[in-house]
Amino acid sequence: MAENFTYYSPTEVVFGTGTHKETGNYIRKYQGSKVLVVYGSGHAVKSGLIEEVTESLKNAGVEYELLGGVVPNPHLSKVYEGIEVGKRIEADFLLAVGGGSVIDTAKAIAYGLAEPEKDVWTLFEHVRKAERCLPVASVLTIAAAGSETSMGSVITNERTGEKRAYDDDLSRPKFAIMNPELTLSLSDYQTESGCADILMHTMERYFTGGDTMELTDAIAEGLMCTVMKYAKILHEDPQNLEARTEIMWAGSVSHNGLTGCGTDGGDWATHNMEHEMGGMFDVAHGAGLAAIWGSWARYVSHAASERFEKFACNVFNIEKTGNTEEIIEKGIQAMEAFYRSVQMPTSMEELGIIPSDAQIEQMAESCERATGGANGSVIPLKKNDMIQIYKMAR
Repeated sequence: MAENFTYYSPTEVVFGTGTHKETGNYIRKYQGSKVLVVYGSGHAVKSGLIEEVTESLKNAGVEYELLGGVVPNPHLSKVYEGIEVGKRIEADFLLAVGGGSVIDTAKAIAYGLAEPEKDVWTLFEHVRKAERCLPVASVLTIAAAGSETSMGSVITNERTGEKRAYDDDLSRPKFAIMNPELTLSLSDYQTESGCADILMHTMERYFTGGDTMELTDAIAEGLMCTVMKYAKILHEDPQNLEARTEIMWAGSVSHNGLTGCGTDGGDWATHNMEHEMGGMFDVAHGAGLAAIWGSWARYVSHAASERFEKFACNVFNIEKTGNTEEIIEKGIQAMEAFYRSVQMPTSMEELGIIPSDAQIEQMAESCERATGGANGSVIPLKKNDMIQIYKMAR
């Protein structure tokens, strides 16, 4: 029996080659007139993308200001900077040109501008809920986070080392310009880390301690198979536009709520634990998820054996021979083998970090505090559970 659910995905998707040149017209469609354009590295400028986007804004009669310098695991200080710039120009719209870090930064700025009398970080600390948010849109350049159609935003407070998420439908983008050509210049590591993130957004919803729906499972399993197929192709042929197209669309479908319809919302323990790794060690998010997932799966799989067995059989075609535990282990090993095939890590050492026992305890304590003491759906993890998983993953 499925859980009751509400599916809400209002973002207009504009998908295809050359679509970023229509950005100005879509800003106008959604009543934007003074836009703060947020982007990341200088590559967006050197490639000519920022010039093409701003030219479309000029042609549509839209005023704009640029704010660059967003980094992976985006910083709270950049959010505060953007809020001040937005106040100065009286921005009424946020446009993110980049990937998840840029979009998440734009969302956080939009919250801060809509409620300037309140500290935006208190949203991410979960001491209050947002009442307003300026409209946000994106020109996507990295297929990974799915932030272009989701309610989520993740920001790192670099002063405290805390990486925290805030989810609210108020920040769902009005539109997402999705041109797969814009991802052709990504490095292999960026591409595959993005693919790992896409997979985990689906797997977090798939592995649940509650009910689900056959149709939702089929969508999730098909998405996972598609991402792994094309991730391998891109590892060998990074200029394959067909593969880029499939991966870009998968990124949005994986995180707009569709693969969680009828479930209890999913587990998310792996994400929450990786946020602590990202906050402490500034690792690539998707790679961090890949590094810890296998250890989490082995720790909790006994509590959702039917789900893990179904995953092994339907996603990796593992034959139902032997006992359930053996089938589950084969499925976990198959997932880890995929990660290694695209040079993603399956341990923290392979990720390039070896946290001490004290650092592991600190991450577990911080994660328990951030999740209210119950992290996950399959098994609500406590501090000692997370310590064991971190150590297994080390």
